[in-house]
Amino acid sequence: MSSGDWLTIHEASALVGVSPATLRRWCDAGDVRAFTTPGGHRRFDRAAVIGMLPAASRGRPTLASLGETADSIARVCRLDIRGSVPFPGSIEALAPSARVAFRDCGRQLVCALAGYLDSPSGIEAERRLASAEQAAIQQGRIAARHGVAIGDTVGLFLRFRAQFLHRLGAAARRKGVDATNATSLLESAIDAIDRVVPALIAGHQDEIGASCRPNELRSPSSR
Repeated sequence: MSSGDWLTIHEASALVGVSPATLRRWCDAGDVRAFTTPGGHRRFDRAAVIGMLPAASRGRPTLASLGETADSIARVCRLDIRGSVPFPGSIEALAPSARVAFRDCGRQLVCALAGYLDSPSGIEAERRLASAEQAAIQQGRIAARHGVAIGDTVGLFLRFRAQFLHRLGAAARRKGVDATNATSLLESAIDAIDRVVPALIAGHQDEIGASCRPNELRSPSSR
């Protein structure tokens, strides 16, 4: 068997339209052939992965097929979050320029996640996810730079996460997507969002660390 017949987990998930979490579950159950590299990464047999799908399966739905776009999801999520509970005081107190930058990062994040869900290949999916992580890092840095606590930053992101998933689920129900494909869509979204959270935290911590370093450098001379 040639090396081209073995796929990474993201290449395999993009090929058949299921989430990485679904492939892991199939692999753990022994339903799909895979092996683990010395570095601990799974590789999936292309033919076996394709053979797991029912012949009549339509695959994971795209956002366009659900009547959604990245902008529509971002707009609705922002309105729904605003209408649920008040924002943390530290976020409400952001200066207008900081608020715009914070919101722009959020829009970039949504667009990257939407692109991830619609990616035609594993390589493109990874590129989109990397863009989402960069947007999250920048959002974390902006929050820290303007005095927003890490708890408030992550808390707001988790509220976005809930609204994002709710919007996808509602669109899938409205379009009559079957349970298998709707679950695959939501699992893919959850997998991507959960990989972005550490980037948000890292950006916040990096900014805090950068602001502390000058004081640390001055401290010996002050003794």
